[in-house]
Formats: sequence, C-alpha cells, structure tokens
Amino acid sequence: MRVALLSYWFPRGMGYIVNMLPRYLARQGVEVHYLTMDMPHYFFNNSQESTYANFEHLTTMSPGQEESYEGFRLHCVKHRQVAGHPRFIGLREKLAAIRPDVVQSFLSIGWVALDAAVLKASLGYKLFTAAHTTASVFPLANRDSRWTEPARMRNLLSRWIPGRFVSTRTEKCYAATSDCADVAIRFFGVQPQKVDVAPLGVDTDSLSPVSTRDHEEKRIAMRGRLGVQPDEILFIYTGQFTAAKNPLLLARAVESMRSHGAKVKALFLGDGEQRAAIAARPSSVALPFVPHRELVDYYRAAEVGVWPTQESTSMLDAAACGLPIVVNDTLRAVERIDGNGLTYQLNDQASLERVLSTLLDSAARKRLGDAGAHRMAEQFSWHALVQRRVADYREALGIEPAETRR
Repeated sequence: MRVALLSYWFPRGMGYIVNMLPRYLARQGVEVHYLTMDMPHYFFNNSQESTYANFEHLTTMSPGQEESYEGFRLHCVKHRQVAGHPRFIGLREKLAAIRPDVVQSFLSIGWVALDAAVLKASLGYKLFTAAHTTASVFPLANRDSRWTEPARMRNLLSRWIPGRFVSTRTEKCYAATSDCADVAIRFFGVQPQKVDVAPLGVDTDSLSPVSTRDHEEKRIAMRGRLGVQPDEILFIYTGQFTAAKNPLLLARAVESMRSHGAKVKALFLGDGEQRAAIAARPSSVALPFVPHRELVDYYRAAEVGVWPTQESTSMLDAAACGLPIVVNDTLRAVERIDGNGLTYQLNDQASLERVLSTLLDSAARKRLGDAGAHRMAEQFSWHALVQRRVADYREALGIEPAETRR
C-alpha cells in the first residue's frame, strides 16, 4: 500500500503527528510519501515563527528537494499564495508520479484538502482528512452566535461550504479530540458520519517512566545540571512561552509557593515573549527547545507536568514518562487526564497553587503518574493507533476489513 501525506510543513525534531504518523506507518510496511511546501515553519503566525527561530532543526526545504527520512520519502513541492492561503503548485503532477492508493491530508479545510478532494476522481485514490482545531483556539466555538452575524457568514463561505465539499469525497476525518470533532462538524462542514475521534499518540519507543538504574542515574545527573536539590519537587512545562499558553503563571505560582516554605522549582523548555519574565524568577529555569527525542531525560527529571492554559501534545509525552498532569478546568479533551491529572481554575494563580500543593505528596504523585504511564502505553501508543489507521486504509481499498474496535 502506498500512502501520500499532505502538509504545509514538516517540523524536524518535533514530536507532532506530522512527524510520528509517517514514521510509524513506514514501520507497518507502508510505502509513505510525505509532501510538504517550501515554507518557513509557523508561517501562519509571526510570533510563533520567531518563537522557533533559534531551533536549528526546523529547516525549510527547497522546491524539488527529496530525501529519505526515517523510513519514508520526503518531498518538497513549490507553493503560492491564493486568496491569502498557501496552495501546492504542481500537486496533480506530483501525485500522478507517486500514484498513491491513499492520500491523507492533515487538514479538512484549506487548499490542500480542497485540491486533494478535486484530484481524487481522476487519480483514483482514497482520501482521508483530519481535524486538529480545538475549541480553545477557535473563538466561535466558545460563544453563542447566529448564522446571520458577519463572523458566522464569513466562516460559512470560507470554511463550511468548501469543507462540506471535501467531506463528501472523504472516507474519514480523524479528529484529535471530541472538541476538535465538534469544531469540524459545526464550523468546517465535516459530515458527522465521517468523523472518527482518534487521539494523538505517544512515541512510547522513547518516552517511558524511570525504570532502570541507568534511567535513575541520568535523572540524578540532569537534576544536578538544572540545580534541583534531591528534596525539591520539579514542575515542568514544554512549549511556547506565549501569553496564550501563559507558562508565566506557573513561574509565579512556584515563586509564591517557595515564599511559603515549599521546596519546589519549575523547568521551562521552549521560547517566546514570556521568556525574560520567566527566567527572572529565581525558582525557574528556562531553557531553549530541545529535539523531541531528548525530552525524555527532562521529563524523567521532573515530578509534575503543568500546562496552564491551552492543551498540548506534550501533556501525553509527560504522562507517558509517569508524570501527573495539571491543566485548567476548561479542557474538553478530558480523556488526556482521566485518572492521571488534576485541574485548576483557568488563570487563577491561587487555584493553581492549591492544586500543585496537593502534589507535594509523593503517594498522590505516584498514584496519578502510574495511571498515566499505563494509559499512555495501552491507549495512546503510536503503535496501536497506526495499526488502526492502516486497517482503515485497507478497508477503504477493499483489502481487508477494519479490525474490531473496542
């Protein structure tokens, strides 16, 4: 089976689905071709682009460039801006040369998905799409609105109508969470019967709890390098240091807890506008982004993972390493913290401090951490999720029926 994945970008060194899906599909014996554009990373958000500017792994490919990468074929295709959005140039010719059985778009709207839907009939492949827009980053999903108001009308014309066209030519649309599914159905025109809620996975080959003497020695060494004492509790946050993510709230909470005698510190891996304010806190350590495969040593050095506002796939990675997770009480993807996490009142520092204080107890941390590590390995492993995806592809092609769902 030959599969073509379509994406605006390919973020080397990251742990996103666009990195993991092709890698694990290739391990299943699938011939994978990943098509990306000649665009800088986070092109759609200038603040995010500058946030990642110093992460050297995020290199931009050149049109026509091809390479073998972790078991699959990586292709760069030229693009142009059409109506303010990027569009592949020569996508038909590229797909005709590859002759895929299945095309998987990482979006259900936009030019990539629309062109893939138009080309499907002439090139004869089965089309699958995806929905990764959570309610927390899509304002219309968080308030009541009428179809006749300007924002809803613009959404109808720019997203819902073209999205419905794509959906009619799609086998399935994989929604990362239940609220991603809700946004896709209500605002992106995806037909409800086409939606399959399929969680993002964890690279359990490299992410797991401390379980060996070598792991413990590396944990001790890492804590030493970070200046964390043996009796101190280390909270960790990874991702963008932006106001929308608000990791500064964690830094402030930890500083306050220390002023009241708690032996706590915080580690932040990433970059962004809040970096200086975080680094100025004596109890916080702020480091640049690190490649995904190096994160495990930092997670194992910590006791608790904290994401104050918007959710992140890093939550799953931390849970896989045996860390309890703390998030805000508006999180809709509650399956990510079911039995392994706690919530606090959004952007309320006092509430965050109270929740973090409950995790100063080692027994509480162990109970939540063990549950999370087990759930990540059993339910969120990329091994299991990709086997399910391959079964869906094969069923669409009439090769074999999809495996029985639990």
